[in-house]
Amino acid sequence: MREPEGAPPAGPSDRGTHVAILKRLLVGRPLATTEQEHQRIPKTIGLAVFSSDAISSTAYATEEILFVVAVGGSSLALGLSKLVPIAAAVAVLLAIVITSYRRTIYAYPGGGGSYVVSRENLGTNASLVAGASILVDYVLTVAVSISAGVAAIVSLPAFESLRDHRVALGIGLIALITLINLRGVKESGRIFAVPTYLYIVTLGTLVVYGLARSYFGDIGTVEFDPEQFEGARQVGGTLGLFLILKGFSSGAVALTGIEAIADGVPAFRRPSSRNAATTLVWMALILGTLFFGTATLAHRLEPYPSHEQTVLAQLGELVFGHGPLFVLLQFATAVILVLAANTAYADFPRLSSIIASDGFLPRQFANRGDRLVFSNGVIFLAVAASLLIFAFGGITNALIPSTRWGCSRRSRCPNSAWSATSSGRRRADGASA
Repeated sequence: MREPEGAPPAGPSDRGTHVAILKRLLVGRPLATTEQEHQRIPKTIGLAVFSSDAISSTAYATEEILFVVAVGGSSLALGLSKLVPIAAAVAVLLAIVITSYRRTIYAYPGGGGSYVVSRENLGTNASLVAGASILVDYVLTVAVSISAGVAAIVSLPAFESLRDHRVALGIGLIALITLINLRGVKESGRIFAVPTYLYIVTLGTLVVYGLARSYFGDIGTVEFDPEQFEGARQVGGTLGLFLILKGFSSGAVALTGIEAIADGVPAFRRPSSRNAATTLVWMALILGTLFFGTATLAHRLEPYPSHEQTVLAQLGELVFGHGPLFVLLQFATAVILVLAANTAYADFPRLSSIIASDGFLPRQFANRGDRLVFSNGVIFLAVAASLLIFAFGGITNALIPSTRWGCSRRSRCPNSAWSATSSGRRRADGASA
């Protein structure tokens, strides 16, 4: 807008005022340090904040197993036959890890998870390895969660035209969730609670209703489409122990993010240790039930790994048809996968602040922002995850290295993450599929 004649030009102070007003509108009013106690969250919100990542992995963990054991030299029939045993092994591992973290919560009520436990018991070097691993995992968590959410969105027929815009959609969603988290843990938790519980109820309905229809003979199997199948054969082939273990490794993505509650104990209302431990058990029961139930349903209904439509979408379409329940399932899945990144947003800044306080990260990571969150950690996480989304074309399968054994004529591995189109219709060598 043109300045009136004779009016002094806008100076640095005016621009600073405009930035402050914009920041107030987007982030909210600054909170006093004395209000930090009131920012603690109850168990119901804590489940949404710290468990959405782990619970959301039920949307793609079964698919990632199939991307290993049902493609390559194996076949869809062989992969499906090993799906339930692999899921059971992952569930046993989940129980072991949850038991360990529950003890950690009571022993280290100040949070910090594996980093603090390693520092106190194994020394600095071990703690740095643990801390670095977890921080990298959280960056990947955001990238994988967002890309999987975008995959669920474009699996809906109404949004198929967006398949060529996965990267833009992913980065836009990261920007949105970053802005929400800059407003504070308590406020973001309230926003994310409803979608989290909606997903739990919707997926639970799919599993129960689908298994009931399957066992009573009221439903068939997913219609096989060889053009969309990422493997080489529907039956036959061989499946060795190494690929089974690789499939187990891929299925273990269901354990992603379960440490977040142990890291974020101070965020819970007092008594924080007891509330955090209770929330951890809730999360384990929900996660284990939904994951194993989804794997069992997939074993009976025989979906196939595809970049065109997710396994969960295939199951939902067969069980619910094309009606409102299918649309609700896809919507809930897309939202929970996007919001699953909030677990990393809640924990990455907190853990990085602890490591920064110990002098192993820039001290700026230990500073709280206007809304009493570690805003520098939030922003760094957003930038790192956006770079991964851009580099790997927003493809979930490419972001999980263990699944790259599932290379086929239309998959994006290992080099196709850089050269394939986001719609999955071009091979790495540039030839049309």
